[in-house]
Parts: sequence; structure tokens; C-alpha cells
Amino acid sequence: MELVNELQRFQFTRLARGAEARDGADVVAGLTSSPKTLPCKYFYDAAGSHLFEQICETPEYYPTRTERSILTRHAGDIAALTGPCEIVEFGSGTASKTRLLLDAYADGAKEVHFVPIDVSESVLRESSRDLVTRYAALSIRGFSGTYEQALAALHPAPAPARMFVFLGSTIGNFRNAERRAFVARIRDAMATGDYFLLGIDRRKDPAIIETAYNDSQGFTARFNLNILAHLNRRFHGNIVIDNFTHRAFYEPRRFQIEMWLESRVAQQAALADLGLSVGLARGESIRTEISKKFDPVDLAAEFTAMGLGQVALWSDHKQWFSLVLFRLEAKVDGGDGAAP
Repeated sequence: MELVNELQRFQFTRLARGAEARDGADVVAGLTSSPKTLPCKYFYDAAGSHLFEQICETPEYYPTRTERSILTRHAGDIAALTGPCEIVEFGSGTASKTRLLLDAYADGAKEVHFVPIDVSESVLRESSRDLVTRYAALSIRGFSGTYEQALAALHPAPAPARMFVFLGSTIGNFRNAERRAFVARIRDAMATGDYFLLGIDRRKDPAIIETAYNDSQGFTARFNLNILAHLNRRFHGNIVIDNFTHRAFYEPRRFQIEMWLESRVAQQAALADLGLSVGLARGESIRTEISKKFDPVDLAAEFTAMGLGQVALWSDHKQWFSLVLFRLEAKVDGGDGAAP
């Protein structure tokens, strides 16, 4: 169902929610697998979103401020390279960093088109209302739903090209095969000449990465534990939060940080609405997130094989984080699969 906001420059589409998005099948699958896992999407209830904002302000957590500094310096370069284009952002949230791009594209433009995509309808509405007030030339057509749903629902681009945007190195939360499949879906939604702007966290001293996920104020630990509180509320669970402890460490063979919740005691945990009861041994852990760290050369080769050529790369002076701009040169069949 499509709703039109009272501000005529903001159109909003609430995409249909499938049963999978509501019924917790992914939770059951994760908690009955070996090792046990939980989808990281359950981090982001209201409390989790607030905790993540606090994490981003800690001195140890470099990705957000480093990416912002790169955008501050190079948003104008990005706009100059692409020319006028419709900006489609995955996981737009409050669009706080995206505003740096909008500043660049709105400079002297008669029209700027923005397509924010987010699962949170309330955040999408609030941020979009704020943006159309701030930018006189901006029109927004937002989608509340999954990335796949939004890609399928995209309207014809009103600008000469599109730029798909995925910031925050969120792509690092995918396993290799999942990442390639996701990028393939984006590529299939692109026209030749469209762009893909990607934020990536780069490989570096593992101690720097581990410190970022074990901040001294304990925000990351509370963020990790909050996933259990969210499950309790959402699925009427009896999980005892104090029976778990936060662990985050770098796995060098896979070039990724991993977050886990370790059971302090032997225990039984149940989620009544899912008809699920699982036992955990003392010391047994549940993996809640991975965050891969990338070599830009390797990633560019992977994308090139999918028809996406690298246009430009911008990094901070420490080479900790990069923004990479790709352009669809041609559609390529096959080559999207990968070992996990």
C-alpha cells in the first residue's frame, strides 16, 4: 500500500511483510544450528539502536567517524564523477552521513532524487520529513521493507543515472556467498552506467579492530546482550540476560571480527511464541555478528568479475576505511557464487 505524505516531495511505500519477517523462523534455525547463531537484524529494537549510536561516539569505534571524514572531504568529488543521479540508499536510518552527499548533489541543482530504504518505518518517515524540509530541491520516495523487496519495487529512475549507496561497511556482515548474491541483486537492478558507492572497513592491526568492539564504557557489550532482551520481548522468552557475557575477537583466517554471547552456566532458554526451548552448556556461545574486513584490491577484482568496474577509491590517511565507487559496465552471467 502506498501512502503520500502531506509534504508532497515525500512519497512513502510500505512494502508487504512476509511471514518470514515476523515469525522468527530465522531465530529457530539459528538457535538449533551448530554453532548457535542469531541474525544481527535483531540488534535493532529501540534500545539497540540507541546503544549503537552511543557505540559510534566512543573513542575506540573508528568506522563511523572515519567514514564520515572521508565523505566530508570527497562528497563533491563523488557528485562530480557521477553527475546528476538518483541516490538509492540501503539501510538509510537517520541518513546522517548521507546528508553530506545530499549537500554535494543539491549544490546548484534544480532537482535531487533520494530513495531511502529501511526496515524501520518510523525512522524512515522522521528522517525523510526532516530532509525535505532541509533541502528545497529534494524529492524522496522511500521504501519500508527488506532490501530485496525494495529492489523489486524500484520505479523508473527520474535522473540520467542511479547511484546505489551502502555505507558503514554493513556489507561486512554478510558471509562471502551472501555478499556476492546481494551484490548480484543490486547489479541486476542497475542499468548500464549506474553507480554503486560502498563503504568498507579495511584490514589492519587486529588489536585496533578488537578494541573497537570491546569499548571501555561497555556499550558494545550492552548492545550485544540487548539482542536477548529483544527476543524475550518479541517472542515471550525467559532468557536470563545475566547468564551471558559478551565476547568479540578477530578471526584472522576469515579476516573478520566475530561477536558472541557466552553462556556463564548450563541453562535452558525458551521462546514461548516460537515453541522453542534450547539447552546451552556452560561456556557454549551464540554468534550474533560477523564483520568482515576487506582488501580493496581483492574486492575490486570480485566486483569486476560481476561487471562492476571501479571508478574511484577514497581512504583516510591511516588507510583504515575506504569509500569505493563502482560503475556498471556490462551485465555478466554467472560468477556470483562463492564458498562460505
